[in-house]
Amino acid sequence: MSGQSLLVPGQLSPLRTVPAAIPRPEYVGKDAPTPYTGPEVQDAETIERMRVAGRIAAQALEETARHIAPGTTTDELDRVAHEFLCDHGAYPSTLGYRKYPKSLCTSVNEVICHGIPDSTVLRDGDIVNLDITAYIGGVHGDNNATYLCGDVDEESRLLVERTRESLARAIKAVKPGRQINIIGRVIESYAKRFGYGVVRDFTGHGINTSFHSGLIVPHYDSPHHTTEIRPGMTFTIEPMLTLGTHEYDMWDDGWTVVTKDRKRTAQFEHTLVVTETGADILTLP
Repeated sequence: MSGQSLLVPGQLSPLRTVPAAIPRPEYVGKDAPTPYTGPEVQDAETIERMRVAGRIAAQALEETARHIAPGTTTDELDRVAHEFLCDHGAYPSTLGYRKYPKSLCTSVNEVICHGIPDSTVLRDGDIVNLDITAYIGGVHGDNNATYLCGDVDEESRLLVERTRESLARAIKAVKPGRQINIIGRVIESYAKRFGYGVVRDFTGHGINTSFHSGLIVPHYDSPHHTTEIRPGMTFTIEPMLTLGTHEYDMWDDGWTVVTKDRKRTAQFEHTLVVTETGADILTLP
């Protein structure tokens, strides 16, 4: 594994502004979102709006990833994503969600998820996850991916490649009539082949007009999550695999989640809609 030193919190830049003409999610300026009480199955018109939001989120992810290089700060990646989303009429869903201060999450090396962009400088050999969600047309599109920064060691490269593959396998397992825990069963059985940990306490989620609807999509084999998968359901799958333990610590910022053993971790995510025969990816550029 890479011999990189462990991350420490950097300095935050001032809050970025969003043009007044761009509609905000209802939770902006509040401590927490209003609990979602609507259906998990969405109508065709809502799904089409989600397809637009998902496409913009995927394009923002691609554009931001082009700026990953040794010497770039994670705050600079936040600026790129923020400006791309605003330029396309979308609000960055994370900005102001439960008071989160930035427009995407940047999770580097041992950070499992929810890393806050700051003055941290990317180094040759890092791996970095970008997690971007777009809000437009009253709905959200959420996606993330892990990228290599410069010359990355083989163990980390394989972790990233296999985490991407675990998402692909999970998406193929989505079929109407199956229980939602089939997703975690497929991911965990694949991860176990390589001795990887599978993060349990952070999951995929229902998504629609609500950023997080309340539906939980576990990435491990859980006998307790037996919701039936139905056509029209919209949710994310976002496996987080680790080189060591699935257990974690949280930084004092209340957001940044790191592996307890500080070994590296990777994640990939798509927003999906269930069709009559499987799943359609909504976060495609």
